[in-house]
Amino acid sequence: MKEKKRKKKSEETEKPEGKKIKEQNLIKEDKSGYDTQKETDAVKESLPYKLELSGINRKELKDFSAEEFIPVIPLKDIVIFPYTVYPVLAGRESTIKAIDFAVEKDMYVFLATQVNSLTENIDPDNLYKSGTVAKIIQVLRMPNGLIKILVDGLSSADVIKYTPNSFIKANVKVKNFSGSAIDPELEAVSRKVKTLFTDYINANPVFPKETLITFQNIPEFDRRAFYVSSTINIDIQKKQYLLEISDLKSLYYELAYYLTSELEISNIIKEIDNKVYTEMQKNQRRFIVQEQIRILQDELGEGSEILDPDLQKMFEKIENCGMPESVKAKAMEEFNKLKKTSSMSPDFSVTRNYLDWMVSVPWNIYTEDNYNLDNAQSILDEDHYNLEKPKERIIELLAILKLLHKKNIKKPPKGQILCLVGPPGVGKTSLGKSIARALNRKFARLSVGGVKDEAEIRGHRRTYIGSMPGKIIQAMKRAGTCNPVILIDEIDKMGSDWRGDPASAMLEVLDPEQNNTFNDHYLDVDYDLSSALFITTANISYNIPPALLDRMEIIEMRSYLDFEKIQIAKRHIIPKELSEHGLKKNAIVFPDGIILKIIREYTRESGVRNLERELTNIIRKLIKSRIARENIDESVIKITEKDVEKYLGVRKFPDTRSIKEKERIGSATGLAWTSHGGDILAIDVTIMKGADKLTLTGKLGEVMKESAQAGLSYIKSNAKKFGIPENYFKDKEIHIHVPEGAIPKDGPSAGITMITAMLSSVTKNPVKTDVALTGEITLRGNVLPIGGLNEKLLAALRSGIKTVLVPEENKKDLAEVPKDIKGKLKIITMKTVEDMIPYLFGSRIIKFKKTKS
Repeated sequence: MKEKKRKKKSEETEKPEGKKIKEQNLIKEDKSGYDTQKETDAVKESLPYKLELSGINRKELKDFSAEEFIPVIPLKDIVIFPYTVYPVLAGRESTIKAIDFAVEKDMYVFLATQVNSLTENIDPDNLYKSGTVAKIIQVLRMPNGLIKILVDGLSSADVIKYTPNSFIKANVKVKNFSGSAIDPELEAVSRKVKTLFTDYINANPVFPKETLITFQNIPEFDRRAFYVSSTINIDIQKKQYLLEISDLKSLYYELAYYLTSELEISNIIKEIDNKVYTEMQKNQRRFIVQEQIRILQDELGEGSEILDPDLQKMFEKIENCGMPESVKAKAMEEFNKLKKTSSMSPDFSVTRNYLDWMVSVPWNIYTEDNYNLDNAQSILDEDHYNLEKPKERIIELLAILKLLHKKNIKKPPKGQILCLVGPPGVGKTSLGKSIARALNRKFARLSVGGVKDEAEIRGHRRTYIGSMPGKIIQAMKRAGTCNPVILIDEIDKMGSDWRGDPASAMLEVLDPEQNNTFNDHYLDVDYDLSSALFITTANISYNIPPALLDRMEIIEMRSYLDFEKIQIAKRHIIPKELSEHGLKKNAIVFPDGIILKIIREYTRESGVRNLERELTNIIRKLIKSRIARENIDESVIKITEKDVEKYLGVRKFPDTRSIKEKERIGSATGLAWTSHGGDILAIDVTIMKGADKLTLTGKLGEVMKESAQAGLSYIKSNAKKFGIPENYFKDKEIHIHVPEGAIPKDGPSAGITMITAMLSSVTKNPVKTDVALTGEITLRGNVLPIGGLNEKLLAALRSGIKTVLVPEENKKDLAEVPKDIKGKLKIITMKTVEDMIPYLFGSRIIKFKKTKS
């Protein structure tokens, strides 16, 4: 465009670089900082689509050449349409150069929106290929170096090519909508858009009335379409899509689609607002009515009380739930507070939840106990195989309860809190369920394993958000009666930290002298737990705090023997699993030999959980392999050894410990006890030249290390007895290793085994491989008693050991060992270290000098 096309006076304005530009009131310098800004904003507010503001003749675009390069002004988060006057704030150096170039050359500019508005660097790949050809009608230089320009959109255009330089240029092809044919379809869709746009403006109060007046006065189809495109509130990507459309009819169709969508959204928003407003009005009206009722009640006195239906139901529950008078007084006090509290107040829900808990907990509901001892015995026998000692103690408890019931004595017998202690999978939890079934009481179970917060037992105070009663009150609510059987599982695994000691809180629960006034922090009233029968379970008893242990009677539940596991599998596990898998009782037959094979070769446990898992695995795989076979229930499947190996794979454990293994010097077999049952413990000793020290490996605990040191001290102090040279241990390093080094090991019972392995290594005499021993030793060579004797003997029997040496003081415990174990083992007691030597070294007896006692 040449300068002569504008016949107006020019004036020079100096640019910051010192250059002068001739323009007609085009560049203004902001000296006041206020008036010019106000003038520009006024232009923007007057209507963002004010037409022909600068007197530009749009017919000039007919002579616009597509080969002509014009400066590009990138836009962020905005799309400027034709027939639109809009202010643009520029701050990037390349954009300022493009503006200066366009003003100096009196050229058009191309307004292109950035694809990614977060990118500061101007890249042609980050610009859309469609934009608007515009004319700069005003430039305003800001004191902070920014430039604000006012641009007038002339026509939409498509980019033929971007050319980057100090600023981006582009040659574009201008779109011509003025030549579009006006057919009936265009007229129809235009009228539809006009109707939709009118509804859209009327539905959105943010738009001034002038917007609709201006739209109705626009005669041109293309100008009207761009006006709507600029006005509607849609995202940048949709507006850019509208700008890219080259066909006027398609543009109107898209506008109709967008306007319809926006009207639907607007209608939904109105519906939501109406619902919220209606609900607020309802709550407000309810509050006003409640306040009026309260005032009337105060005027009329307490005799005429009108309650809300929900509050009336709550009042009836408080009256009928059988609360003690002191508790009822507390509940009514809270209820009176609730009546005077607005339902919109946060305190309303807190008080309401509290009262819900108060009326949900049983206060005076009891189940009738069944004291038939024969029935109880049959239920216990039906649910559990063997376990004679626990069953006997439970029957004794039931007999005492029956006697107290006959004499109408409500105080429970002292020591009725039973603690079932045993390895996992031996039936502790299921025994608690059987007790509840035998007594005809409700059963509730709660696990306290890992609990470290006292509030988990006693409850949280109501001052905390989301507070609730403790596990004990929750269990009573689940049971629904005042005399349930409550099983507290994993009581040996409670912890403590800065939040309190839950074991101390449990003292009140399990003490018959105190639990009739148990106070939960949430309820804040005394609750009677004396009628509930508490049963606890633990894997080990020494982890239970002494004060808590003193309130319970320990019932040891030993590990199962192989023949017991066979009977449990046949009587309980297999029928249950067949029923759960939809099979008949005898659809799959497991012979005793197959069950024994699974026990010995695929499980190594004290209980039957892994056995149940493996049996279920076989049943599941059988169903999968024969699901295509019809009437699978009617065909009996007998499991063979090949089936076991096919479905369970190679055996996980050897059948028995290899007792045919050649005797070795410096190796001995001990017996260990874990929370999972008994196990054998191999100990290896080697002596080598080196520093005079004792090295211990195998992840041993402090007690076990001290036992090894005590054993070595005993051997050194009695070297002459064993024929060991006086200077033998000089410059000798003794290394004791316990295999399976990743597993922590501790305890004093391996002391005698470590002495045996060291004696074997020092005297070069091998130890018999079919003999195992256990016992704590002293520096004088005495053997002290150990615990877990039953589990250790069972582990020895399972591992193929023939002879077991145990401390003399454990002889009394052998009476509790089942005959099936004692009959298959040669059990020898020992009082001192010297007593065990003949049984471990055979004919190769170590010569030692006997001393007179």
